[in-house]
Amino acid sequence: MLQTEFEFNLPLGYVDSDGNLHQKGVMRLATAYDEIAPMKDPRVQSNPGYLVIILLCRVITKLGQLEQINPKTIEGLFAADLNYLQDFYRRINEDGTPNIKMVCPKCGQEQEMEVIASGEVS
Repeated sequence: MLQTEFEFNLPLGYVDSDGNLHQKGVMRLATAYDEIAPMKDPRVQSNPGYLVIILLCRVITKLGQLEQINPKTIEGLFAADLNYLQDFYRRINEDGTPNIKMVCPKCGQEQEMEVIASGEVS
């Protein structure tokens, strides 16, 4: 069965206007339309760097206790969290898994390892 949603933990977390910290979230696989639709957005047309903001707010389905994820939410992320989410997006959409493949230096066996929020593997 194809997994289409993946849980993540932000390294720092999003702090909402009430001071609440939101770190745990869910991202779904992107569709072709998710990648095409933002190109029509005037914010993306005037600033191509804004594409990642629109794209992430389309594919992140849950972030802590927030009721909705919108561009302002993504704009409010710390840079470390934005970088983490961009990498997470790439891994699940290109590789189909949030894990990375590693080779054990002792036995030479290849295995998949989960990347935790700090960037270390478990």
